[in-house]
Amino acid sequence: MYLEPPVEVTKSEFTIKASEIEQFLRAPAMELKPWPNAMVQLKDKTMFIRHARKEEVPKMLSYIEKIMKVEHDFYDIVGVRVYAELLGWYRNRLKDPYVLVGIIDGKLAGMANGRILNPDINISHHTMTFIRKGRIGAAMYYAKCYYALEVLQQKEFWSTFESYNGWMLGFRTGQTPYPWPEYQHELGGARVYTITQDMWHRSVKNFDQEVIGSKFVFDNIPEELVKQSEEFEVPEEIVV
Repeated sequence: MYLEPPVEVTKSEFTIKASEIEQFLRAPAMELKPWPNAMVQLKDKTMFIRHARKEEVPKMLSYIEKIMKVEHDFYDIVGVRVYAELLGWYRNRLKDPYVLVGIIDGKLAGMANGRILNPDINISHHTMTFIRKGRIGAAMYYAKCYYALEVLQQKEFWSTFESYNGWMLGFRTGQTPYPWPEYQHELGGARVYTITQDMWHRSVKNFDQEVIGSKFVFDNIPEELVKQSEEFEVPEEIVV
C-alpha cells in the first residue's frame, strides 16, 4: 500500500537489509532444558530417544515427502503437516519447536514433535512411526509427555488427533477435552485435549510401564548405544 506523505520529505526512499527484517519474522527463542537421552526396551529391540539435530531435517523431509502421498489412515494430511513443521523449524519459522527421534539399530523408527507455547503450555504436534508394531508410537508419545510435564515442568500438555490411531493414544492416557469452540488446537482448529500436572502424577506417568511394557531409562545408558544412535538412516520403503 502506498500513501503520499502528509508533509514534505527530504528522502523518499529507504534501504533496509534482510538481516534487519529477520528479527521481526523470527520468534525469540526461550531457554529450554534439553531432552535427556533415554532408552526403552520394546519387545526384542532397544530404542534410543534423543533430540533431532537441525542438519538432520533434510533427510527426514525426503521420507516424509513420500508419506504425503499415502491416501489411507490420514497419512497424507499428517505427512503434509509434519513436513511443514520440520521445515518451519529448519527455516526458523516456528516458535520454540522440539523434535524427538527414536532410533533402533541405527534406523529412524519414530519421531515426535511439538512446540512450547509459553512456560505453562506445551503443544503436541505429531507422533509418527516408521517401523510397524512394537509400541514405537506409544513410546514416542510418552516421551513428549515426559518432556513437557517432567523435564520442563509445564502445567499442561495440549494435544489433538487427526487419525483414529492417534486418538487411541489420547484415550489411553485419559486426556480431558477443553470446551470447543472456546478452545481450539492450532492443528486445524480441532478440539484440545489436555494432560495436567495432576493427571500426570496420578496416572499418566506410569504409562510407559503399563502400556509400553517397560520403563524409560535415563541413566547409565550404554556408550555403544549412544554412539550407534549418533546418526540414523531413514527407511528405504514406506511401511505405514
